[in-house]
Amino acid sequence: MLSNFWHTYFFNPIYNGLVFLIDIVPGGDIGIAVILMIALVKFALLPVSIKLIKTQKIMKDLDPQIKELKEKYKDNREQQYQEIAKLLKDANVNPFSTFLVFLQFPIFIAMYFAVSGRGNGGVAFPDINSDVLYQFVSVPSEVSMHLFGYIDVTGASLSLALLAGWMQYLQISYVMSKMPPRDPNKPLDFKEELMHNMSKQMKVAAPILITFFSYFSALLALYFFVSSAIAILQEWYVRKRFN
Repeated sequence: MLSNFWHTYFFNPIYNGLVFLIDIVPGGDIGIAVILMIALVKFALLPVSIKLIKTQKIMKDLDPQIKELKEKYKDNREQQYQEIAKLLKDANVNPFSTFLVFLQFPIFIAMYFAVSGRGNGGVAFPDINSDVLYQFVSVPSEVSMHLFGYIDVTGASLSLALLAGWMQYLQISYVMSKMPPRDPNKPLDFKEELMHNMSKQMKVAAPILITFFSYFSALLALYFFVSSAIAILQEWYVRKRFN
């Protein structure tokens, strides 16, 4: 049952999409096909991404009011939760919408399995498993496993890994809300101190981790690089569109 759900709604659509794109891109370049597939998936999830970004920004704006409510009703947790829930409802915010971001994970796993052949009966590109192809998808006459004819997407690539880490750093620097400057005369509470430390550490730790893991798979590096670039464009669009 779970296997049928996985193949019907995740693996088969991603696999067919990749095969279709390989058939139409010059030289059957699977690297270009993967880039286009990531862009298409991101575009399909654009409404979810925009909603997520808007929710995060509204939550940031409401943070002072939430702190006031927590302090006001610190001795009455039930009343505190009710007042905060009312505040979020009036602002048309659903804090649970942030979990929608996890939709991209099974999609990436399906893409990785499609390229590597895992979960596909052991059939990996450049071979095509015609048994799972839709009727309107043709088997490509040529499949190249090298991005732009140079980088093997099935192997490791230091250059792509470094690019992925660099783009992750740009994304964090642009997307992450800047912390307010610290007042030397006012000590920070535990939460504020934690947020300041996390903000600094993420800018360094996340790109390093992305670079490290991306080194072992050019496909993973390609995914992180393109995803981060699109995330920056989405953030720019939301800022411009919704001020």
